[in-house]
Amino acid sequence: QVQLVESGGGLVQPGGSLRLSCVATGRTYSDSAMAWFRQSPGKEREFVAAIRWIGGRTMYADSVKGRFTISRDNAKNTVWLQMSSLKPEDTAVYYCASGAYMRINSGDYNYWGQGTQVTVST
Repeated sequence: QVQLVESGGGLVQPGGSLRLSCVATGRTYSDSAMAWFRQSPGKEREFVAAIRWIGGRTMYADSVKGRFTISRDNAKNTVWLQMSSLKPEDTAVYYCASGAYMRINSGDYNYWGQGTQVTVST
């Protein structure tokens, strides 16, 4: 069973940067994609970015394209989400997820981390 542990959330001013980390343990060959989702109060969980362990292909939501970068280190079983030019509307709990394919639907991911809070505010 895959276990995911996120870290790196916090409070940042608008225009600032933050890097989230997600360490995956117990994954198998079939767990070939990782993704970041976010959820703010009263809203549904939304897709942010995804990456494949093999080859490193990436996918982004339009709302973060050009500002966020997803990357991975296979040897460390770690995925990062580098967030720049942060806006108040980026405030949410950010979750990493593991699945067989890169998908934008949260239901397509089998394993989830506990989440880390990101707050963008003055």
